[in-house]
Amino acid sequence: MNALDQHLITITQRPPTVFVEGHGAWLQDESGKRYLDLVQGWAVNCLGHSPAVITEALLAQSRRLLNPSPAYYSRPLLALAARLSEVSGFDRVFLANSGAEANEGAVKLARRWGSRHRGGAFEIVGFEQGFHGRTLAMMSASGKPGWGDIYAPMPTGFTKARLNDIGSVERALSAQTVAVMIEFVQGEAGVVVADPGFVRELRALTAERGVLLMADEVQTGVGRCGPAFAFEHYGVEPDVMTLAKGLGGGVPLAALLCRERLNCFEPGDQGGTFCGNPLMAAVGLAVLDTVCQPAFLAGVHARAAQLSEGLQAIVREHGLVGERGLGLLRALELPTPVAPAVVTAAQALAPVGLLLNAPRPHLLRFMPALNISAAEVDEGLALLRRALRAAGL
Repeated sequence: MNALDQHLITITQRPPTVFVEGHGAWLQDESGKRYLDLVQGWAVNCLGHSPAVITEALLAQSRRLLNPSPAYYSRPLLALAARLSEVSGFDRVFLANSGAEANEGAVKLARRWGSRHRGGAFEIVGFEQGFHGRTLAMMSASGKPGWGDIYAPMPTGFTKARLNDIGSVERALSAQTVAVMIEFVQGEAGVVVADPGFVRELRALTAERGVLLMADEVQTGVGRCGPAFAFEHYGVEPDVMTLAKGLGGGVPLAALLCRERLNCFEPGDQGGTFCGNPLMAAVGLAVLDTVCQPAFLAGVHARAAQLSEGLQAIVREHGLVGERGLGLLRALELPTPVAPAVVTAAQALAPVGLLLNAPRPHLLRFMPALNISAAEVDEGLALLRRALRAAGL
């Protein structure tokens, strides 16, 4: 057993490295070694490590008000809700702490609406390989293989279709269907991107059948895919959207957004001790005001093109399968299941290491800070080449 784990409940296998400091695209461990971080908390740190805008927001708000309880208004709560509505086009906002909580809230909202307007319809159609969080209900909503067996019996009312197969969605719909829940990019599945034509067909189908289209943008939202929200890339308007990860820029913050006609919770139906607390809301507002600017999003497009082109060059040089993605959420497909070995080799590089993620044995995932520099992208690609060679590719 790793000595560092002696007081922790085992949930994952961590490398024996303790990080102590981070700035921008870089992390530093206790020995002083620096690492270029292309994971960024699984797309959480949209502005990199310890950005001044978040530090300043936390400091200023912590001196004024931390948490009056969600039973009362606070100015940051109101300001963040208004800003989210303004930049997204949705009418109503519920603030939460995690993507799983926001997604569970979306399911509750859909079922509440279904009980009132769809004759008690309650089923949610999701997608194979999808990922919506780690609560019991969200594990049932997800399409991750094997998850239905870990904590059986699981909550019911969730069916599955196949991404980019509109016929499978039609077959999954029933009189009891209240909503279809989709990730426009299935990150945990290896950055599998929904086809634009499929998404348009899906929007038309759900509208025709009178069921809701719920967009899980926990990982894709807040500039990650180029525009402020991934649904803009597809030219559709979901009925419900969830956000987390990048919304907080490194702090626990999530949001459930819906159209006015779906604002059907009764007082007491939904809540949470820390939902919309001023400290986190102040950070979310600072993040949105930074990311949702045309010049910032133009920078995301430029760095995404640079990263994609660089990965394509590596595919050619190393005889790999290919690269794919949307914006700064990208994957590199390897010809053999050696992605974990590449991750280990990358971290071990000296004098500086590289942090990567392997969501599947043959896939590497890249989720850099949205404000990563052109020089840092080039350095990351150079380090990746070294790691691939070290892993025998």
